[in-house]
Amino acid sequence: MSQKIFISVAAYLDPMLFFTLNDALTKAAQPLLLSFGVVDQHVEDQRASISSLPYARQVRYVHVHPEDTLGVSWARSTAFSLYDNEAFLLQVDSHTLFEKGWDKQLRAQHAALRERSAKPIVSTYPYRFDMVDGVPQYTPGEGKTALVLRPHPEKMPTADDAVMRFQGRHLFTDQPVMGCHISAGFLFAAGQFVEEVPYDPYLYFHGEEQSLAVRAFTRGWDIFHPLVVPLYHLYKTEGTPYSTHHWYGETDAKRAFQSSYLTERARQRLNRLLMGDGLPGAYGLGTVRSMDQYRELSGIDYRTQTVIDPFNGQLC
Repeated sequence: MSQKIFISVAAYLDPMLFFTLNDALTKAAQPLLLSFGVVDQHVEDQRASISSLPYARQVRYVHVHPEDTLGVSWARSTAFSLYDNEAFLLQVDSHTLFEKGWDKQLRAQHAALRERSAKPIVSTYPYRFDMVDGVPQYTPGEGKTALVLRPHPEKMPTADDAVMRFQGRHLFTDQPVMGCHISAGFLFAAGQFVEEVPYDPYLYFHGEEQSLAVRAFTRGWDIFHPLVVPLYHLYKTEGTPYSTHHWYGETDAKRAFQSSYLTERARQRLNRLLMGDGLPGAYGLGTVRSMDQYRELSGIDYRTQTVIDPFNGQLC
């Protein structure tokens, strides 16, 4: 049976893109079984640089000028279109560091979870790495806790806004923990996820992960937060403006759809998905499970805009 992994990478003006591609390949136990789907939102078409890579034939590359992009969900949807029936999907951000043998680890985690679920998803917020004098620095997790993704008290749903903020909280355990939320920066699943839970290109930024998690759950997929995450994320400083934010600067004003409009459109769309008619169609709710079942698992009731803790205070 094929063990190929399709790696979805959407980059926006990211100087770490080639670092991420090289690190994924050089750290893999089976580099020839990797395929990359890259959507590069950059002023310059970097196709020549991609072509010069020793593994260029494993990269499917799409260049989009920053003035023409519609945000992260649109870019990830485009990356999904580059999928070609690989056995597995890995979605990461374009500023990711990998451990040696990461591919072997993720396949093994997925195989173990198949004993618990027909359609497992391995996902959580990766731990951070930092670049210090050009050298990546990170502290590996100890494998004693799962980082469980839970609603952040600063941003709860309201009657006119389903968008929430989530945070990672530790749970001491020796097994992966079933969860209710997906990290878009680290998602590993069977490749059929691409076709069964297509990325909604009409979302923008906020609500992206909520949509993906609920639509996956209602289609019969189970989210698991692992004890070990064999990759790391270069996080931005919260509250600091960056030119690599899609909504930053003069570029936004040149687009046909500006960020303020895209944000509002996404809010209305998420409201419809989670608190309205379920958004019928490919980007709507599934029919395998209900939103009542999601509420029982997650403690999140979008209908009443209330949240309870299904872990009974065990998270730290």
